[in-house]
Amino acid sequence: MGKIIAVANQKGGVGKTTSAINLAASLAALEYRTLLVDADPQANATSGVGFDPKDIENSVYECMVDGVSAEDTILQTNILPHLDLMPSHIDLVGAEVEMINLPNREEKMKDALRPLADQYDFIIIDCSPSLGLITVNALTAAHSVIIPVQCEYFALEGLGKLLNTVKIIQGRLNETLEIEGILLTMYDVRLRLSNQVVEEVKLHFQQLVFDTIIPRNVKLSESPSFGIPVIMHDAESKGSISYLNLAREIVEKNVEAAAPEAEQEEASDEAA
Repeated sequence: MGKIIAVANQKGGVGKTTSAINLAASLAALEYRTLLVDADPQANATSGVGFDPKDIENSVYECMVDGVSAEDTILQTNILPHLDLMPSHIDLVGAEVEMINLPNREEKMKDALRPLADQYDFIIIDCSPSLGLITVNALTAAHSVIIPVQCEYFALEGLGKLLNTVKIIQGRLNETLEIEGILLTMYDVRLRLSNQVVEEVKLHFQQLVFDTIIPRNVKLSESPSFGIPVIMHDAESKGSISYLNLAREIVEKNVEAAAPEAEQEEASDEAA
């Protein structure tokens, strides 16, 4: 069964969509079947892998509000053979209002994505920069959450609020939700401030912080304008290498986590 990972932070400009696109592309480049879910009305993840949001007929919106089958929304990217997209468009802005009276409104995305988990190794959800109903849906659907944090002055601002939201989701809607990790982004080795933020975040959150740190990188900034992930724009750039390292780190962590479960299943089978 594939792992569903939400990439969430209610602060804008922290590298959330960049991380979702490039992590998904890196996992696909490592030959893991990967679905990128664009759950942001701005649809930047959709355009970031080469699709025009204006041309999208069926999206996350139709899936959650109109009951369109998730499989009918999925688009195969021409970028990497193992990378698919569930797109978004501007209509998603109105979804929160339209869903307000629906029963189990927090579980609409879960109902859509969980049946797809057997078809993919990883499902990466790019959340909107808010803690509204769509993000709550993503966290309810996900097995874990990656929290991007920029290496800048207000790095920890709002992080407590997001972690509190995660706790509420764990308590009421998704008790198995875990924090996959805190991802430090926009790191500039030349700035003392960047190094101070890295130290502060690692001091506060220790094992929750990924070893991989994403640097500021020109190629990383350029690639969305070409509608491709950085690995297809310049595979040898620092940005590309960093996201590949992040993908390997996540794969390694999840393989290690899966090993004891497999051993337990084998032991129970033998006992039976």
